[in-house]
Amino acid sequence: MMLDRRALLAGLAATPLAAEPASAKSQRLFADDFRRGLDQWVIEAEKPATVLAREGVLDIVAPAGLTAWFKHELVGSVAIAYEAQAVSEGGAYDRVSDLNAFWMAREIGGGSPLDHPRSGAFADYDTLETYYVGQGGNGNTTTRFRRYVGRPGDRPLLPQHDHAAPDEMLTPNRWTSVRLVADGNRIEYWSEGRRLFHLDDAAPYRRGWFGLRTTQNHLRVRNFSVSRLGR
Repeated sequence: MMLDRRALLAGLAATPLAAEPASAKSQRLFADDFRRGLDQWVIEAEKPATVLAREGVLDIVAPAGLTAWFKHELVGSVAIAYEAQAVSEGGAYDRVSDLNAFWMAREIGGGSPLDHPRSGAFADYDTLETYYVGQGGNGNTTTRFRRYVGRPGDRPLLPQHDHAAPDEMLTPNRWTSVRLVADGNRIEYWSEGRRLFHLDDAAPYRRGWFGLRTTQNHLRVRNFSVSRLGR
C-alpha cells in the first residue's frame, strides 16, 4: 500500500532528532532565581529597554537588539539551562521571535566581553569567538547555529545548521526548556528535550561568557543555572 506523502512527512517532523540522555553526575556552579534583581547580569541594549527580575522571572521588553550577559566566566565542561517564554499578549513588542544565546563567548585573545561594552546592535558581536543559536529568528521562521570566529561581517553558517522546521520554532506564551552544552569537543543545543544542534568542534572554545540575546521582542526567563558536567 502506498503511504500518503503528507502523513509520512508529518511523522518525520514529529520524530525527535535525539533524545536527551539521562543526567550524568554534575555540580551546580551558578544559578539565578531572579528574586534579587539584576546583580548577576550586565545589559547591553540598542534602544532603551525594560529589564526586570522579580517574582522568579527575568522579564525583558526589547525595542531593538539586546544582550544580557551573565557576569561569571564559565570554564571547562558546562551545561547552561533555563526556561524561556516568547510573550504574545498584545504588547508593543510582543513579537514571537528570537530566543537567542551566545555561550563560551570571549574576545579575540581571551578577554571578557564585559570589558568591551557593545551597543546591543547584532553586528557588534561579530568580533567575538563564541557559539550562537538563534531559535525562532527572522519572525519565527529560522533556527540557526553558528560558531563565530571573531571576524567582522563573518558569521559562518553550515547548511546543516540552518533549520526551518515548524516544530523547531517558538510557540507563543509557552515555557520552553533550553540546554546549552560545551563539553570539550561536544557542543550542543537542546530545546524541550530535543537536540537541535550538535557540533564536534576540533578547536573548541573552552571558556567564556553566556549572553541571552533577543531583538524587538518580549521574553521571560526563569530557572537559570550553570552546572559542571561530570565524567
